[in-house]
Amino acid sequence: MFQLGRNVWLLMLASALGMTVAPIVVFIGGIVGANLAPDPRLSTLPVAALVIGTALAVLPVSRAMQRFGRKPVFIANTVFAAFAACLAANSIEVSSFWGFVASVVMLGASLAVVQQYRFAAMESVANAQMPKAASLVLLGGLLAAFVGPELAHLGATWFEQKFVGSFFLLAGACLLALPVLLVYRPSICEQSEQNSETQARPLKKLLQQPVLWVAVLSGSVGYAIMSYIMTATPVSMHVMQSFSLSDTKWVIQSHIAAMFLPSFFSGVLIARYGILKVMLSGVGVYVVCLCAAYAGQSLMHYWLGLVLLGVGWNFLFVSGTALLPQSYRQSERFSVQGFNDFVVFGLQALASLSSGYVIYRFGWEWLVVLAAPLLLVLLYSVWAWRRSQRATLV
Repeated sequence: MFQLGRNVWLLMLASALGMTVAPIVVFIGGIVGANLAPDPRLSTLPVAALVIGTALAVLPVSRAMQRFGRKPVFIANTVFAAFAACLAANSIEVSSFWGFVASVVMLGASLAVVQQYRFAAMESVANAQMPKAASLVLLGGLLAAFVGPELAHLGATWFEQKFVGSFFLLAGACLLALPVLLVYRPSICEQSEQNSETQARPLKKLLQQPVLWVAVLSGSVGYAIMSYIMTATPVSMHVMQSFSLSDTKWVIQSHIAAMFLPSFFSGVLIARYGILKVMLSGVGVYVVCLCAAYAGQSLMHYWLGLVLLGVGWNFLFVSGTALLPQSYRQSERFSVQGFNDFVVFGLQALASLSSGYVIYRFGWEWLVVLAAPLLLVLLYSVWAWRRSQRATLV
């Protein structure tokens, strides 16, 4: 990993700061929502709003990068994220639930830009190093996993309204990424993008490739199940089961750490065993996760289930990201990357939105059971891809 180059390490650090948005909102978004929402069933809407903002922004962000380049969009996004965090703090201060939801949508839009860091890193290295580059950038989330909840906890009581200070601290973290991105240099392939635009195939043609759908569904299913269960966990633990804020924080921190800690070796595993085996391992980890979560609601059941949820997500998301370049040419990258992230975060948004309703209407056990069918969809796409490969060889 130390041979991946300066760009990858800069993007990893910028990712660590930018991704701080996610653990803060996941940790306290549902709690703030429960305090401000006019209806308890809307308490997880702020967490879902984060994903909705990301899903809505991915296509405009992709087009903006295609037109202006990655670096200007990266830099502008740090200021935008800081502004959105300040708006969230003000919304809590004046007890505006819908203002808070709107500010979190903006924070989610900033994450759509941060998600592009992994593609920028992959474009900065040789093809054989792409999985390692993507893994390293995702590793920045490991730092965010600890920094985010700590900032939320540190600033929780700074003002009369709880958690106002948390979002002011988040604004500072977002701005710290600005000097990092100022020294980032776009890859050579980005600078020569215009020379290859005429070679691009239409998206409709690209979507006929089974390999593209396996890559997209690997990330989509991984993100949807992860977000669906993670969104409901703070509400289930702190609001319904009366676990302390510290216990809830520990479970969420452990989960987010488990999402990104495997990045130390997931890229290496892909290089050694192949994308498909790591992807199927992620499905297996998710199956064990659902069994552990269904088994009970003690502190350790929550902790084990959420840790396995994080590991399974990493294997599926890194595998999908590494497989995606096999479906497009260099001139088609923005089109395919934008479509991929739109599906990934669109499905995640639907999962987050349904999470609050399911946890209040049906309870924790049914919430876990209803996640299982998505794994069958992914397995079917893998089977269809392998069948098409065998048919090509005949």
